[in-house]
Amino acid sequence: MAAIIPSDWTLQEKIGQLIVVRASGFLFDHQIRYPAWEAPNQTLQNWLTNLNLGGVILLGGSGAELALRTAQLQNWASTPLLLAADIEEGVGQRFSGATWFPPPMALGSIGEKNLDLAKQYARQMGEVIAQEALAVGLNWILAPIADVNNNPDNPVINVRAFGETPEIVGTLVGEFIAGTQPFAVLTSAKHFPGHGDTNTDSHLHLPVMPHTIDRLETLEIPPFQQAIAQGVDSVMTAHILVPAWDDSNPATLSPAILTGQLRQKLGFEGIIVTDALIMGGITEIASPGEVAIRALEAGVDILLMPPDPIPVITAIAKAVESGRLTEERIEQSLQRVLTAKEKLAPGPDPSHFTINLQPQSGRKLVDQIVTAALQSGGDLPVPNLGNRQGKNLVVVDDLLTADYLDRACPALTFPLRGGYSAKILTADWLEHYPIGQHPFVLQVFIRGNPFRGTAGLTPLNQALYRQCLAHPSLQGLIVYGSPYVLAWFQSQMVELCPHLPWAFSHGQMSQAQAIAIGQLFGWQDLSDHSIQDVIFTT
Repeated sequence: MAAIIPSDWTLQEKIGQLIVVRASGFLFDHQIRYPAWEAPNQTLQNWLTNLNLGGVILLGGSGAELALRTAQLQNWASTPLLLAADIEEGVGQRFSGATWFPPPMALGSIGEKNLDLAKQYARQMGEVIAQEALAVGLNWILAPIADVNNNPDNPVINVRAFGETPEIVGTLVGEFIAGTQPFAVLTSAKHFPGHGDTNTDSHLHLPVMPHTIDRLETLEIPPFQQAIAQGVDSVMTAHILVPAWDDSNPATLSPAILTGQLRQKLGFEGIIVTDALIMGGITEIASPGEVAIRALEAGVDILLMPPDPIPVITAIAKAVESGRLTEERIEQSLQRVLTAKEKLAPGPDPSHFTINLQPQSGRKLVDQIVTAALQSGGDLPVPNLGNRQGKNLVVVDDLLTADYLDRACPALTFPLRGGYSAKILTADWLEHYPIGQHPFVLQVFIRGNPFRGTAGLTPLNQALYRQCLAHPSLQGLIVYGSPYVLAWFQSQMVELCPHLPWAFSHGQMSQAQAIAIGQLFGWQDLSDHSIQDVIFTT
């Protein structure tokens, strides 16, 4: 049964419901991390109160703070909001304190050996994420990733995908969605029609998917079919060009892809939502207002993260007044949005919101998944030095975005127990670090991520790591994140250090660090570790 559109809504208020803006998960303006995308509170409150916006996508802050923030936003809104987050790896991926899962590819690696176990974990992961989302006031989970990452050089999907084959990806996507369905949340399969086989980050530029229709229908599309069959609530578009279906428009702006393929051929009746409209892959095409109009013409229902909702609403209203769009077309999408919101009702009363975030069961599941996906080899364990003369080189892409590191994290503190004191470097600075003759262990944190621009190692990085692998003082290696980077290290170890002890974890969070280090050093019990042992070298 279709939702009833309030008869007193103006055209502008109807359009407002089709827009989801970005906001900081922090409570105060001075905490805003991305001012180009996140409006200050006065502006945000004005938008929600007066523009009748459909929702907000959030990033930043702790889980406990987010519960207050989402209640605040709902109080400001004239119509109940969709409150979304990119929590593919759990609420803790974006909001500290909640459960942070390893990336979905960890489940795919388990599924290659034991598909039933991977299915169990995927369903349980969906359950935990849905429960924790509701506990902090979120009601729209922008997950699961339905892309098939069969391109090791993919800089943006990479380990965010469940795997490299449509069979594993589709199966685990379906299980994840099933796990969320007992709870009053929405899900979103992304990024249609498939972003896995690209080597360009659509946050920066427009990728091209140059494959035939047959290839698309046999590899990229099946996981989306399984998501639709499972009852996914929304499908997110990809800012990619797919010439086999439309050689002029990216998928987000393509009637042939969104209406022809997704609506008509696949029979999807839920919400079609764009990927973020501030991404380089779409901002290069046209002005924000023109992009929004063309997206609606293509079949989109929700416009995610336009730079400013006011000129976008104005542009769409003018398109209706000129006859380019019809009010009936606006109401068609509005019906879908309001119907989805009815699924969420009655949501938590924001005036009586209580924080009910209890991630203990989720953390236990994380341990199980990380342990099942862990890989290791060489002549384990690493020798225990005892005299603290060893060095622990921790290499990260960008110190400013290394949320998985702090004074008490296992990557820094646990190796002290074996006599290895920590030194944190970026890959480029490894060139300037004097390794000397001290025994050392090497921990490398690297994975594909939005805006990173590359998925692997630069030639300079490879040369520096080869020097490390050839160094007689290297005692052990841990790689966190990308199995493709692990594969490169393994190819070099065959020649340079075939017996080197090593471990690999898809996850980079503290729990993954503890499990990987325990494997490398042969430690079963790390409970007596004290953060007072932390040593930072200069």
